[in-house]
Amino acid sequence: MNAVFKALADPTRRKVLELLRKQPMTAGELADHFPVSRPTMSAHFAVLREADLIEATKIGTTITYQLKLSVLEDALLGFARLFGSGAPKAAADAAPARGPGPAQKGTN
Repeated sequence: MNAVFKALADPTRRKVLELLRKQPMTAGELADHFPVSRPTMSAHFAVLREADLIEATKIGTTITYQLKLSVLEDALLGFARLFGSGAPKAAADAAPARGPGPAQKGTN
């Protein structure tokens, strides 16, 4: 999980993930969105691959990246569980706090 948080710590890498959420993109297409050199972008891609957040497919000289959303979701769920704020528990805790609805008032 540390590799995922290292990858998410950088705003450039977060933007890459945001772009890949829409569709797979080539390295060149992604690099065009950032004012940094291609070797710098290549280093960002390597960090994202190391964290298993993206998948690279090479055809000829073209590398296409695709988001691995399930890995990101698993990391975020693990983070939520770490702090005891998982969605299922929160939903269960919220249900009794609602009290009787309008149709139930005065039926006791």
